[in-house]
Amino acid sequence: MVREYLPQTQSNQEQNYPPLQSGDRLARPEFERRYAASPHIKKAELIEGIVYVASPLRHEQHGKPHSRVMTWLGVYQAMTPGVDLSDAPTVRLDLDNEPQPDAVLFIEANAGGQTRISPDGYIEGSPELIVEIAASSAAIDTGIKKQVYRRNGVLEYVIWQSYDNQLEWFGLTDGEYQLLSPDPDGIIRSRVFPGLWLVVEALLSHQMARVLEVVQEGLQSPEHRAFVERLGRGE
Repeated sequence: MVREYLPQTQSNQEQNYPPLQSGDRLARPEFERRYAASPHIKKAELIEGIVYVASPLRHEQHGKPHSRVMTWLGVYQAMTPGVDLSDAPTVRLDLDNEPQPDAVLFIEANAGGQTRISPDGYIEGSPELIVEIAASSAAIDTGIKKQVYRRNGVLEYVIWQSYDNQLEWFGLTDGEYQLLSPDPDGIIRSRVFPGLWLVVEALLSHQMARVLEVVQEGLQSPEHRAFVERLGRGE
């Protein structure tokens, strides 16, 4: 995963900030200062005011699943004007939470979305859909981070637990996450992004031709065409 964070400036290079370490309790501005001054750290997150520095990422447990998710979401985004996709971006959710999710799919602000891009180029607010590849971070992704996303109004949350090879897709209903179930064909259909269809077993077994075939079917559906029209009107 590529480190994506605030660029260093001369001022923070000249100052001696304390090192950024897992378990630190920091306010978001201090977290950002220490992270920017730590170029050797590739990924760090602030969750409920606590710093989590990520472990090195393995190919089978993280790199491969991550690439498959980005391929699936990338096809959808390419054919859906008004929707954007980001790979492991920093997301400023609130003053105690600044995660770096594995994938973020969101509706652009001018199309009626609930996020905005800050003057310094970061996502602020709650993306409509977040995907996490949960390997060594499974306890955090399925626990405290899930509650943070729910409380901040992330409308859909997908967790791929790579060690167990299990995928869960949650939708926010009346302030709580409810598990979305596949239809008889094994397909889960997003409630927020019409036409975003996923045949779960194909993704878990890395049968990407089948995954892309199904998402193409979703992109040709009447509900996707209606969604694109609504986005064009900013609704």
